[in-house]
Amino acid sequence: MRDEKYEAFRALHRRPGAFVIPNPWDAGSAKILTALGFEALATTSAGYAFSAGRPDEVGALTRDGVLANAKAIVEATHLPVSADLQDGFGRLPEVCAETVRLAAGVGLAGGSIEDATDDPDHPIYEFSLAVERVAAAVEAARDRRFVLTARAENFLHGRPDLADTIRRLQAFEKAGADVLFAPWLPSLEAIREVCSSVSKPVNVVMGIKGATFTVSELAAAGVKRISVGGTFARAALGAFMRAAREVKEHGTFTFAADAVTHAEMNAIMVKGKRE
Repeated sequence: MRDEKYEAFRALHRRPGAFVIPNPWDAGSAKILTALGFEALATTSAGYAFSAGRPDEVGALTRDGVLANAKAIVEATHLPVSADLQDGFGRLPEVCAETVRLAAGVGLAGGSIEDATDDPDHPIYEFSLAVERVAAAVEAARDRRFVLTARAENFLHGRPDLADTIRRLQAFEKAGADVLFAPWLPSLEAIREVCSSVSKPVNVVMGIKGATFTVSELAAAGVKRISVGGTFARAALGAFMRAAREVKEHGTFTFAADAVTHAEMNAIMVKGKRE
């Protein structure tokens, strides 16, 4: 079954145009996104962290916890699932490789390794080590039929250096990464420049402040895959907080008019995973 998901996931990256890979944070949200007709899913460390009562920070989540969350999502859907594997849960390349092997072992069709550290003074791994980490992850991914995404995190960590971001993505591509990803690129022009600088599929994240580009605009810029990170989770939590504040501050319950019905949710959960 995992081989079939891997092939389906690879095929999505090869066909013309762009596709959206939304990010569930648990089994229930995975079932909802499956029922809505998406073709692949990706986990979100932010969404998982918030649901577990933890901050979204490197080091706040354990590898075992992230993989258990990913396994629950994999088991909730027939769709291929890619995981946010953060920094690979260790500095050394061999740790990144082991993380990929473990990720494949829980049924994931793919996953991402980023070049961010958990050190606020040095937030991005030095270039040569970053490339070595990706190369080790790629080797493990090939052995496991696993779509490896390599992430260049400069813009996400206060280093708005497009030239270095492109340099890193090109090196990750040369090391064998299947998909390239630079979160929080500042403009459609920057996205277009990144896409034209590499030949492998590029993932971008939408739903962040100021990024209002459409799927068609991103596809025209050369993007292949569009994720939303923790935005769906934050949107759900935003509705939850607005409802709770209404009750606490006003003593009213008008929020219920916008709530999904019990019957609709039951139908989605009962339908569950389609084989």
